[in-house]
Amino acid sequence: MSAGSLEFLIALLQIIGVNIVLSGDNAVVIALAARGLPPQQQKRAVAWGSGAAVVMRIALTIVAVELLRLPALKLVGSALLFWIAVKLLLPEQGGQGHHEAKAGLAAAVKTILLADLVMSLDNVIAVAAAAKGSTLLLVLGLAISIPLVVFASQLLLRLMERLPVIITIGAALLGWVAGEMAIGDPLVKPWVDAQAGWLHWSAPLAGAVAVVALGRVLASRAAARVAAGAAVPVAPAGAGAPLRRLLVATDGSPGAAAALQRALALRAQLRDGASIELQLVNVQRPLSGDVSSFVAAASIEDYHHERAERALAPARAALQGAGISAREHRRVGQPGQSIAEVAAAEGCDLIVMGARGLGSHTAALLGSVAAATLEHAGVPVLVVRAA
Repeated sequence: MSAGSLEFLIALLQIIGVNIVLSGDNAVVIALAARGLPPQQQKRAVAWGSGAAVVMRIALTIVAVELLRLPALKLVGSALLFWIAVKLLLPEQGGQGHHEAKAGLAAAVKTILLADLVMSLDNVIAVAAAAKGSTLLLVLGLAISIPLVVFASQLLLRLMERLPVIITIGAALLGWVAGEMAIGDPLVKPWVDAQAGWLHWSAPLAGAVAVVALGRVLASRAAARVAAGAAVPVAPAGAGAPLRRLLVATDGSPGAAAALQRALALRAQLRDGASIELQLVNVQRPLSGDVSSFVAAASIEDYHHERAERALAPARAALQGAGISAREHRRVGQPGQSIAEVAAAEGCDLIVMGARGLGSHTAALLGSVAAATLEHAGVPVLVVRAA
């Protein structure tokens, strides 16, 4: 595979793509580790910590490339990479930071470096597989993608939230690489080349399709388990019962804005609408256990608070413009369940929310948060589609 060839360029794009998709948690750790420092030291901590992480990641990946030349190891690596891809499509699990906050530039750099070392196994395997034995390819891919992740981390995270299909595409890409990796193992490659050349395109395609299909099945089962074990202890409102309190779920998305406008319109149409109380709720998904293992609980709380404020700000401004005050709720947890719990605790008669918000990559026609809220809520849920 010569530099500049189409095969080389495709493999380079694969390396950049999988590294970006798999580096979301690393980017969060980098941001949180440096947030407690003065602005100038923040830049130095990110630059030094990330620079050391780049060197370490390249060294580890080169070692992985050499190891994958051994018989059977590519088969093992392919299975592991396949499972890593499937996990991208599964619901996040809760995790709370438990480390004490450590001040200082050296401590921040140490946190970034240690976290990247521990959390980079999936990146190393995926990049080593995509590099197809080319040291030049993996060095170029990592040299391009890691700085992109580091310095555009918040932009990338917001992009993945607003376009959740990126996660599904990334998982499918990992499945493709896993399929290529399996048929490239020294134990099976001679037979594939001689007897089953069709596997060169069908195995990667099968890997991509299998990842997405299995991920969706497991995500649906996980959602069903949560729904079965976390019913909200509130009886549904009786037919014709007057509306006294509306809960509007908001995450700053167009769907959430449409839901708020529908709630305001409903309030204006009813005869006693002025007496109906509006409440807002924003739920932040918990960070993964990997992130919370390296970041202080206080930093994670600040991170969730800032994101909640950013999500609530448009709804708050719209209500202030209409001369309406609303009580606000901020939660961290699984959104559907948490929204239903707030509605139960506050005695709300109706939940209003967008059909699709941010971060619902496992749902099809209805956003995963809306679907989960419908499963958990003990009161009616009005689901609004954005125009």
